[in-house]
Formats: sequence, C-alpha cells, structure tokens
Amino acid sequence: MAITVPSDPWHYPRPELAEKYLKIFDIGLIAAQGLFAKRRMGKSEFLEQDLLPAARAQGYLTSYVNLWDARRHPAPALVAALTLAIEPKGMAKLLRTLNTPLKRVKASAKVTGLAEGTLEAELADDPKITGPRLSQLLRSFNKPGKRLLLVLDEAQVLADPRHTDLAHSLRAGLDSRKENIKVVFAGSSEPTLRRMFGRSSEPFYNWAPLEPFDLLGPEFVKAMVAKVKRLSRFALPLSEALAAYEALNATPEFFRRYLNRYLTHAELGSAAALQDTLDHVLSDANFLPVFARLLPADQAVLKLLANGESDLFSEVARRRLGAAVGAGQPVTKSTSQNALKRLQEADLIVKLEHGQYQLQDDALAEWLRHRKLDA
Repeated sequence: MAITVPSDPWHYPRPELAEKYLKIFDIGLIAAQGLFAKRRMGKSEFLEQDLLPAARAQGYLTSYVNLWDARRHPAPALVAALTLAIEPKGMAKLLRTLNTPLKRVKASAKVTGLAEGTLEAELADDPKITGPRLSQLLRSFNKPGKRLLLVLDEAQVLADPRHTDLAHSLRAGLDSRKENIKVVFAGSSEPTLRRMFGRSSEPFYNWAPLEPFDLLGPEFVKAMVAKVKRLSRFALPLSEALAAYEALNATPEFFRRYLNRYLTHAELGSAAALQDTLDHVLSDANFLPVFARLLPADQAVLKLLANGESDLFSEVARRRLGAAVGAGQPVTKSTSQNALKRLQEADLIVKLEHGQYQLQDDALAEWLRHRKLDA
C-alpha cells in the first residue's frame, strides 16, 4: 500500500542519500543499518520524506514508527505500524483487539499512514496479544519476492531493560528473514545505540553497523536562501544565513524558525531574526515547567551535567551537589544515584559507559547553561 506523506514546500530533498542506503541493502551484505544524529537535525524528515518514498518506488512495502513517542509501550505501536504496511484492511480489527483495555493518554505514537499520522491512544501492551501478532506479521515475509523496509526511529528505546522481551522477539523474527526485511535503526542517543549493537548481552548485539547520519551543511542553507529570494523582495544574504546556521549549531529545525521570522519581519534584517530565534530556543516556556517539577537534587544534577560534569559520584561533584541543595557537605553516593535514576526514568538523561551521564536534549543543556537558576 503506497502511503503518501504530505508535501512540505520547505523540505530539502536528498535522493542521493536515500539511494545510497537502498543500494547497500541491494548488495546483500547487510540487512540492517544503524544511524545516529542528535535531535532536530533532519533525520526523521529524511527517513519519512526521502528514504521511504524511494523504497516504495523500488517495490518495497514500508513501515515507519517513532518509538520515542511510544517509549513506555512500544510493542503495540510497532505491531500497528507493521499491520498498516502489510494488512491495511486489518487495522480496524487490530485496534479492536489491542484496545482492551484502552488507556487514553496525551502522548501519541507516531505511525506513518494513520489518520493525522498518530495513534491517538496508547494501546494496551499485553504480551499475550502483541507477541504472537508480531511473529505472525513477520512470518508473512517468508514468501520470496515480498520485501519490507522497516524504519525504527529513536530505536534506542529498544535498549531499555523494560523492553528486553520485545527486543529479543523482534530480533528472532528478523533473523531468519534478512533477505526480505531490511531495517533502519535510527536514533538520537549515540551511546545507547552503541551499547545496543556493541554489547554481547544486548538482544541486537552485532546486528547492524552503526554510523553517523549525514548532516545538512552549506548546500542546505543555499537552497533555503534561494527559496527566500523567490518569496520575498528582501533577499537574504547567503553570508548572513550561513552565519545564522552556525549560530544555531547547524540545527535545521531552528534554522527554519529563523527563516520564518525573517520572511515575516524581513525589514528588521537577519540579525533580528536570529536573535528572536535564539530567544525562542532558550525560552523558559520550553523548559522551566519540566525543570520546576524536579526535586532540588535532580535539578542540581541536571545543572552539573549541562556544565560538563559527567561523573556525579566523585568527591568534587558530590560536594557541589551538597552546596546546591544546602546540605553544607558532600551528598552521599546514594543521593546521586537516586537522582540519576529519577532523571533517567523521566527520559532527561542517558547513561554512557563507565558510569558517565549526559542530557538527552542539547537545547535543554544550552538553556541550563544560559539561564540563571537558583540552586
């Protein structure tokens, strides 16, 4: 079933990159590819608007699911995405089966092709239902000539210990179908993905090569400047656009906001558009509500991590934490450990190797470095 993604007039097409990955699969030496890039760098847009359409043009069935949006209960979202790709007419029956019980939540699991692109409910995650259904869907690719490209965005969710059974089940189902099912594991947490594919105790150990996603560079900026020129009588100087892109840490999502501001207030110039964008990116409204709900120890840990401290068990770090929470002495290691555990459960930080930690969101880290917060 061909699923059309709505056209984005500001999308920067990358057909050569899409063709590169499909050719790698065609060669047949690998059946899966791991890609990593920080959030807001254009990875998901490329997967949905370049890679999947190119795969469909070559005769693949395609399935996309953003596991971050379903990180608490990824199994139903994965089953729904596969069902939509393989048996679209069976979607209504699946929803009736999985929605027993139905748990309404604000978050939604993004599955390309569903109405408005989302599952508006978090489906009941019953292994007795989702496990057999997942196996059944993958078995449908035992027939020669039936090919699927499965794209798992924010795939590091599968490395969560809560989802070990799902990861084992998925690998078992994919192992014997490498000829017919190709998989892209994309994610924003390089350390977690490296652990997922590089540690022998992990279900997907040594299952996919991992490489950085090709980031957008000056050619992207030039293309966007050309679009601005066609739309506005105020031409945007390329040098100023390139400088803005660099100031925004070469982040396409932020650069688009800068362009929008420039187009709507071009008479104020590029510098004003850039400052407005920076103010928005680092706005309290984006981060303060989440930060304010944290315990004082958790807030202090986040601020230390944002400012480059990754070993929260050292004497120096525990002394700083003690000062931040008004203890007057170094906090205990258990205090640090409990704070780190809570922050991981809130998906605010990720554990690296050897007890090191870092924030999940670079924008949050930047906000913490620039915002004057009471200890």
